[in-house]
Amino acid sequence: MAGYGDNDGFTAYAMAAGYVMPFGTTDDQKAAARQRGALVIDRYEPRFSGRRTGGFAQERAWPRTGASTYDGEAIPPTEIPVAIVNASYEAAFLELTNPGSLSPVVTGTATVKREKIGQLEVEYATSTSRDIDDLVALSTPVVTSIEALLWPFLSQCWPGALVV
Repeated sequence: MAGYGDNDGFTAYAMAAGYVMPFGTTDDQKAAARQRGALVIDRYEPRFSGRRTGGFAQERAWPRTGASTYDGEAIPPTEIPVAIVNASYEAAFLELTNPGSLSPVVTGTATVKREKIGQLEVEYATSTSRDIDDLVALSTPVVTSIEALLWPFLSQCWPGALVV
């Protein structure tokens, strides 16, 4: 499996953003981080317009046929927008420096509300919801730099729109 972009592009993006790669990072580690970063971006697929250019067998969410920007500008079916690649690099860097941080494991029955160790007692803010979608949403980090890069490619939401 391959992530978006390539290792050289990832390294150049990180340097331009002022990020410091951990000392001794190998190409294999960069590729693995890019793969995990791409999985984070692909979680947004239901909110991207269009459909996979290569159909269901296409490995990644991009490129897309019939995709357009939020403002309606058509995206060629063979192109992956630079912002999509850069968003995956942002996610890849976070995954490289803190593996698994963008893909938390959620167990609804194992939520800790209060914890006491010796004289120290901590009570955590918790949701009363048992709905797995709510628990996943609450535990999934929101990375504003990734959101900022992706928003021009997300479909418009029409809350409360009714069909009569």
